[in-house]
Amino acid sequence: MTATGEQVRDPGLQPERTRLAWRRTTLSCTVAAVLAGRAALHGGPTVPGVLACALCLLLWLGFLAVAHRRMVALSACRPRTLALGTARAAALCTLAFAVCAAAMVI
Repeated sequence: MTATGEQVRDPGLQPERTRLAWRRTTLSCTVAAVLAGRAALHGGPTVPGVLACALCLLLWLGFLAVAHRRMVALSACRPRTLALGTARAAALCTLAFAVCAAAMVI
């Protein structure tokens, strides 16, 4: 408690663990996007391959923006909870990456 009677929140290491989890996820998405681009352009640059690479790049940039926004929010003294829109955007990027991966396997 402070001199004014307010309780001081000690978040411990939880925000740091969450920030590290976002960084690991971003790294995983980076590797997935690079491998997807490599697989799409393996036989030479074709129109569908270039479009697939562009889609992977846009998805990666979207997820990177969401993750960066969340990591910055976690650096505050009292981080806000994850907004519903941010959670939806992260889930949509992840789902789109899964669809791209399935399309490349088939």
